[in-house]
Amino acid sequence: MIASRPVVAIIPARGGSKGIPRKNLARLGGVTLLERAIAVAREVPAVDRIVVSTDDAEIARVARAAGAEIHERPPRLATDASKVIEAIRHLCDTLLDPSGAGNALLVLLEPTCPLRTALDVARCVETLAAGGDAVATFTAAATNPWRAWRITDGRPEHFVAGANPWLPRQQLPPAYELTGAAYAFWRDNLRDPRNEVLCGDVRAVILPPERSLDIDTVRDLHVAEALLKESNR
Repeated sequence: MIASRPVVAIIPARGGSKGIPRKNLARLGGVTLLERAIAVAREVPAVDRIVVSTDDAEIARVARAAGAEIHERPPRLATDASKVIEAIRHLCDTLLDPSGAGNALLVLLEPTCPLRTALDVARCVETLAAGGDAVATFTAAATNPWRAWRITDGRPEHFVAGANPWLPRQQLPPAYELTGAAYAFWRDNLRDPRNEVLCGDVRAVILPPERSLDIDTVRDLHVAEALLKESNR
């Protein structure tokens, strides 16, 4: 509980995926990505409930065995074009609100960012509890925007007008990119259909790149395996 409000970890895990078939059940270090997300949520003392939103029977079975509740996601919210925010709204309307959760503090944990830690998630919860409407994890941008280009009719030009891409790395302005490691936000934010997960007064928790890797391809899984072995050593 945070300020007498329940803390609910939501893990979206639909059955379909193209880059890696059955990606949420892919294994990293012998454990599925789904089980890793559930395990991290269970290690955060403030988390009261862990709910996996899925349309898939096997994913539901694995999630229950790992200690999570199940939200049965309708097929219309489990297509390639479906937005996670709509599945979260449905979960809140059908599962959380009837249970009297009120303005719960919600934590979104995507299975595809498996190297985050419970401390990373706890920092997001604590940051939101201290103020603001939403919190997200960020990491240093892999490519600084000042070094990005656009090409129009075969002619390159600076992506950021007036940027100097030739500056030494140490002199470039700091730049960050959003990661999928963790989001924290209030349930009441989503009552306005115009709002996304990040709305209003948004705060940031900065993570190192090695805990921010998002799994999208088989190559990403190999990189994650190498990082996991390194961290275990």
